[in-house]
Amino acid sequence: QVQLVESGGGLVQAGGSLRLSCAASGSIFSPNVMGWYRQAPGKQRELVAIKGSGGSTNYADSVKGRFTISRDNAKNTVYLQMNSLKPEDTAVYYCNTFTRGYTYWGQGTQVTVSS
Repeated sequence: QVQLVESGGGLVQAGGSLRLSCAASGSIFSPNVMGWYRQAPGKQRELVAIKGSGGSTNYADSVKGRFTISRDNAKNTVYLQMNSLKPEDTAVYYCNTFTRGYTYWGQGTQVTVSS
């Protein structure tokens, strides 16, 4: 069983910053992908940012230049630094990892950005 635990969500004003963290435990194999998705009310879950264990990254167009994903591979931990937050960033953010053909999800953490 792979477990993902997110932290760092909260309520911020537009223009503010948050840093999300996600620590994975269990059988995490290399190579793998870790990252973040989000889901706003009434919308489909969407990719925010992912980073492979080899260093590759992929960002949603809506967050490029504002969000930065990073990893500590030794700790199986992934971070999402979110700057210049906008109200449209409000969503539940889910940590994700893909390894050995399976995708795992955390419970999610709420990010709310007030206007």
